[in-house]
Amino acid sequence: MNLSKDLMAASSTPIVLGVIAEGETYGYEIVKRVEELSGGALQWTDGMLYPLLHRLEKQGYLGSRWLVGDSNRKRKYYAITDEGIAALNEQRQQWQVINNALNQIWRDMTRSDDHDVQFV
Repeated sequence: MNLSKDLMAASSTPIVLGVIAEGETYGYEIVKRVEELSGGALQWTDGMLYPLLHRLEKQGYLGSRWLVGDSNRKRKYYAITDEGIAALNEQRQQWQVINNALNQIWRDMTRSDDHDVQFV
């Protein structure tokens, strides 16, 4: 399934903030966690993730530091800030409103005897 660019753009911030809220992490782990959470439907690239991480860091939602891992490789680790947690909570409330509205629409469509919608 291909998700639209608009949907990907709208959902990427709360997804990244949510993943990083689970604990300090770095780019590759974020990409793998998103893939896992979506059952493989979301396959992000570095070109998509790093500009978002930089933007969220600039907005004060993330902090970062460089660490050397077990493989002796230097990686930039990201952690969510208090401002990031507040932004994540606000986005979660907004997405719940959207989710509830869509669920209601789809439930109503299923119940309706007259749901033969014809597209031209």
